[in-house]
Amino acid sequence: MKRRNLILGGTALVALGACGGNSKFKRYYGPKVTYVVVNKGARNMYLLHHDKVLESYPIKLGFAPTGHKEIEGDGKTPEGIYWIDRRNPNSRFHLSIGISYPNERDRQRAEALGKSPGGEIFIHGQRVPFRKDKDDWTWGCISVTNKEMEQIYAMVGDGTPIQINP
Repeated sequence: MKRRNLILGGTALVALGACGGNSKFKRYYGPKVTYVVVNKGARNMYLLHHDKVLESYPIKLGFAPTGHKEIEGDGKTPEGIYWIDRRNPNSRFHLSIGISYPNERDRQRAEALGKSPGGEIFIHGQRVPFRKDKDDWTWGCISVTNKEMEQIYAMVGDGTPIQINP
């Protein structure tokens, strides 16, 4: 009985080890990402270590990509300097990391309009796995492929500044 349990236990460990290669949680051992830059017009995002580009990604934006996000539901992606302030390993969009929008200035601008600034702005994966998104489609977030999001999730830590340019 002990021998049988030992064999079954060993087999289970081997099986579990084989599954580990498909995890969405990757490890990153390279230089620290010290800054993220998004250029909305060019539809590119860059992960930097000081002034050196470590990785670049094509991106999709909010469904109304021109201009700074002002109010909830406008479909615009914010512009300015923010921070990566949270992460969601169970996102509906594979994985996601949060952007600190709205800041105080954003809140004041929306309040002057009598509206809510909105929130919940993330860098995230795809809405439908294995289908390439053709156009800007988010509600103001920044979208990349799921495979790219796995890499970004591993590389970019909370507290990293992100500059979103027009």
